[in-house]
Amino acid sequence: MREQVEKALDKVRGALMAEGGNVELVDVSEDGVVKVRLTGACGCCPMSQMTLKMGIEQALKQEIPQIKEVISV
Repeated sequence: MREQVEKALDKVRGALMAEGGNVELVDVSEDGVVKVRLTGACGCCPMSQMTLKMGIEQALKQEIPQIKEVISV
């Protein structure tokens, strides 16, 4: 599943990079929890939680239905 998550993250990275940020995959658990680290401008942005939940999490769930949650570490 890790490879699937990386491919799905590649699709959202362009938008993040355009704003000076990025996302790094930390871990994918067997129960469908994806751990990521927001970097660059996204790491300190006050809207990062909205980006995480409404952007990254929704995109991953759409691509990979087994994903239950995306959290930032």
